[in-house]
Amino acid sequence: MTAKWEKTDKNVGVLEVEVSNERFSEALDYAFKKVVKDVNLPGFRKGKVPRKIFEARFGVESLFQDAVDYMLPSAYEGAVEETGIEPVAQPSVDVVQLENGKPFIFKATVTVKPEVELGDYKGLEIEDKPFELTDEAVNEELDSIRSNHAEIEVVEDGEVQNGDTVSIDFVGKVDGEEFEGGEAENYQLEIGSGSFIVGFEEQLVGMKPEDERDINVTFPEEYHVKSLANKEAVFHVTLHDVKRKKLRELNDEFVQEVSDFETVDEYVADVKKNLAERLEQDHKRYLEDEVVKAVVANATVDIPEAMIEHEIDHQVENFSQQLQMQNIPFDAYLEFTGMSQQEVRSQFKEGAEQSVRTGLVLEAVAEAEKFEPTEDEVKAEIQKIAESAQLEVERVEQMLNMRDPGLAGLKNDVRNRKTIDFLVENSKVA
Repeated sequence: MTAKWEKTDKNVGVLEVEVSNERFSEALDYAFKKVVKDVNLPGFRKGKVPRKIFEARFGVESLFQDAVDYMLPSAYEGAVEETGIEPVAQPSVDVVQLENGKPFIFKATVTVKPEVELGDYKGLEIEDKPFELTDEAVNEELDSIRSNHAEIEVVEDGEVQNGDTVSIDFVGKVDGEEFEGGEAENYQLEIGSGSFIVGFEEQLVGMKPEDERDINVTFPEEYHVKSLANKEAVFHVTLHDVKRKKLRELNDEFVQEVSDFETVDEYVADVKKNLAERLEQDHKRYLEDEVVKAVVANATVDIPEAMIEHEIDHQVENFSQQLQMQNIPFDAYLEFTGMSQQEVRSQFKEGAEQSVRTGLVLEAVAEAEKFEPTEDEVKAEIQKIAESAQLEVERVEQMLNMRDPGLAGLKNDVRNRKTIDFLVENSKVA
């Protein structure tokens, strides 16, 4: 087999492949064995028609399609390997020569991975910003911990306040008509959570148990249900009960209940330590994001639409799985939001394009600097995964070998990590 690659556009070219007559003959043999099983001719048992009789009756051309189907995938794969190209989409194939006794020739129009023209990626100036541990942040963390361990009290005779959790019935109307999804009974809502339409929660403040009130709101212009977007609505609300958190005092007794520490001072010191470590990680991620964004902005790359669509496929699939974990089928999500599959895909397009662009640029930097994951680095990463998932290392390796992108994806992650570390180390933080 011989293969010749000729680029015809930025990311497109033609791969011309010639398969020897001998290999084509083998493919014809395979095709005959496949189709003869179902052939009935007078004087012969089913599946026992001789090859010469078959070809005389039906013509050797009747075997061509099955022969091509059998031979083409491996021939294309071999040609890709021989020419060293990196396809990013299924090719468009045209048969050039398909005759008995002659080589099989085809041309494949192939979209390939784009070339990246790197700009400056070393010595870039990154504007830093403070990630300081403040008393305010410590107090907020302590208040959050106290809130998580708060006692819940039913407010028998009092008005709804911000932070309360209320149980309500509501019926919504637009233009005097009720709409789907606009009513509920005994709905639990935390005031100030921002989980309802802007203005709804605020108008519940001041109500008392068994009060009824009409709440006037306007659906956002970008509301997920198109028929309600930018529409004024009235919700008739009945308040059943109010629950309020009672924060416990931060004392030694509380500390001993919620932690392994004995005193408030010890506990606060540990909270500060954990916050400081979190801030350090946040700062590290910030610098990484900033330098990567700068390197990507300095690079030039023309991304084939096929790569973006493939990444959208991946992101939509992940989103669908997340919905499934919440027991929400993807079709039900589409029905609830009033969106089409294409509209959902369009929401992922910008992020998908940026993700592909970033991946290509990081790969180009890694190639320029000749970064490759070592065997020890890959083993260390597998060990981390095993410890995190509480699995045996052998089981993690088995799972990686069974799944796509599996081990190749892990190696790529390790290489990207080395590349990003290199970019940060070689930047100037101002």
